Amino acid sequence: MRLTRRQTAASNGNDIFFPLLECWNPMTEVATIAAEVNSKRVLCRISTEVLQHRFPESGNEPMVVVAQNRAVIQAAARRLIESEAYEEDGSIVIRLTDI
Repeated sequence: MRLTRRQTAASNGNDIFFPLLECWNPMTEVATIAAEVNSKRVLCRISTEVLQHRFPESGNEPMVVVAQNRAVIQAAARRLIESEAYEEDGSIVIRLTDI
């Protein structure tokens, strides 16, 4: 299997890439996609609740919803990264108001 990277332009001069890395945490019910910002990994998290509210037509499988709506989720993550809306642990949390 070959992983590909797609670069998205950042307005503040940061290099932002979204490798095809994602995971699901059933205990917290949070999906995570990875971003690389200036060669550093940033975890971008989105809850099941947000996924269900924003993409109700996509079904109940969170990672299927993430795959089907990856571009929208990445765009929200990119905006949060560009505005430096990092959590204390260095991650990004995508909320309903961000999408």
